[in-house]
Amino acid sequence: MTVQDADPYRGKWSVLSNTTLGVLMATIDASIVLISLPDIFRGIQLDPLTPGNTSYFLWMLMGYMLVTAVLVVSFGRLGDMFGRVRMYNIGYVVFTVFSILLSVTWMHGPAAAVYMIVMRVFQGVGGALIMANSGAIITDAFPRTQRGLALGINAVAAIAGSFIGLVLGGVLAPVDWRLVFWVSVPVGVAGTIWGYINLRDRGIRTPARIDWLGNLTFAVGLVAVLVAIVYGIEPYGGHVMGWTNPLVIAALAGGVALLGLFAWIETRVPAPMFRIPLFRIRAFTAGNLASLMAALGRGGLMFILIIWLQGIWLPRHGYSFSQTPLWAGIYMLPLTAGFLIAGPASGWLSDRFGARPFATGGMLLAALTFGLMEVLPVNFSYPVFAVLLLANGLAMGLFASPNRAAIMNSLPADQRGQGGGMSTTTQNSAMVLSIGIFFTLIITGLASHLPTTLASGLTAQGVPAAAAARVAHLPPTATVFGAFLGYNPIASLLGPTGVLSHLPHARVVYLTGRGFFPSLISAPFASGLHEAFDFAIVAMLIAAAASWLRGKPGTQPGPGPMPETAAARPAVSVGQNAAPGRNAMTPEGGSTTSQ
Repeated sequence: MTVQDADPYRGKWSVLSNTTLGVLMATIDASIVLISLPDIFRGIQLDPLTPGNTSYFLWMLMGYMLVTAVLVVSFGRLGDMFGRVRMYNIGYVVFTVFSILLSVTWMHGPAAAVYMIVMRVFQGVGGALIMANSGAIITDAFPRTQRGLALGINAVAAIAGSFIGLVLGGVLAPVDWRLVFWVSVPVGVAGTIWGYINLRDRGIRTPARIDWLGNLTFAVGLVAVLVAIVYGIEPYGGHVMGWTNPLVIAALAGGVALLGLFAWIETRVPAPMFRIPLFRIRAFTAGNLASLMAALGRGGLMFILIIWLQGIWLPRHGYSFSQTPLWAGIYMLPLTAGFLIAGPASGWLSDRFGARPFATGGMLLAALTFGLMEVLPVNFSYPVFAVLLLANGLAMGLFASPNRAAIMNSLPADQRGQGGGMSTTTQNSAMVLSIGIFFTLIITGLASHLPTTLASGLTAQGVPAAAAARVAHLPPTATVFGAFLGYNPIASLLGPTGVLSHLPHARVVYLTGRGFFPSLISAPFASGLHEAFDFAIVAMLIAAAASWLRGKPGTQPGPGPMPETAAARPAVSVGQNAAPGRNAMTPEGGSTTSQ
């Protein structure tokens, strides 16, 4: 072994800048499509409200998140084996290439939608490579006393990117929908060049055989569960959703069974991709449980708020449906501001006082804000709403940075890529699951109240009772997606009946304008909204309990790293491989057994 540089953490801020830029780019692209879908669908000449096109909408929205959830553990393990910086830089290249391919879509209709979904999946491969290794690269590059701040900045960038993407999409998509993909290209090119020039692998590599059986059972099992969630949202037969669909039930049961088989396999193979013994580390287990519940409660929040703003509040306050995507992003900026304020600050403070008080306090504050949002009227006063958004953003920022830092600090040095990937998979999977849960709760609430409300509202405007009844009993999924995309679906619902051509012009203008439909669905939407917020409150309280049970710094039992001492730091050259089967010293002075 050779002697390390005098400062083993030299260049750490450059590492943080590059990895934060990468994570920001990857998370912005997850949400920029969300707000741009109306313009994308118009650009490729596809009506998202046509029942047969619902699956295109869902896969365009969730395919990227699904593939990142499936692949981050495997890519984190590959980073441990072959170099985290190498995998990270490959991710930049893959992400950039498929951003270009997305922007040059030349087809129209369903063919264009299928092409874009496939390109989004491969773009998600690049995003997974970036997200799986960025946290481990930062942990390798920073001393323990600064990791909370560094990982806090990175974590806040990851979460804030989801909301920054909303504003960017709202600004760029009306100009040209292709810009929402082009915007990532210069960032990707610059980040790739910067990464190959400046990033150096400081981690301990662990040569091992790839766990092919574990990778296969995990990927197929998780995909089956997440696909079941996607199709469970869609109507099936005479039901408003597909949870009674035999294929959905089979996918859920089969996916859970495969994940159980995967857990058993991982206890038997010599080099598992999902290192089950890491869960003996109390801080790692508690941190991941807290992250899981926080993501379950937070993941669907963005979608619910967009439906609330785009479909109801903004039209009722004079905004046309063509303007609502942009203004929905703007009106959600207090949430982003809260993340940006609290994240770095709580990371810096957790380096000094530990993660437990900040992570626990953040989740309790988040539960409080969800409770206060629940008592707001649907047609709320925006200053009050903005204060609650800011408080919720502060709460999530208080939690995210310390929790992520505590998870990464608890890991042995040669397992940071794998452990970080496990943590990211937990969070990303929960985000997809959360969207399914929140949509299910909202649609259930609408289904129980919307038919009666819609029928009575239409007949009051002169629509014949038979036509109103046919429209009222259509699945509410289209109503939710219409509100979500900033559409007024009344024209689409009544157009085929021919009723509009027989009504006075003034009534047609009112029915298809921006006031009638948002006012009509406000009360049914409120029912589902309350159920969604109740679920979020419970999830936040469980996350708070898990955060408190993580223990104080230095008290966690298990094979976690020991406190850092200068004398104990190993003299290992950058990128030095640890021989298999030997004990590799961690940068904190502890020792772990290589796989």
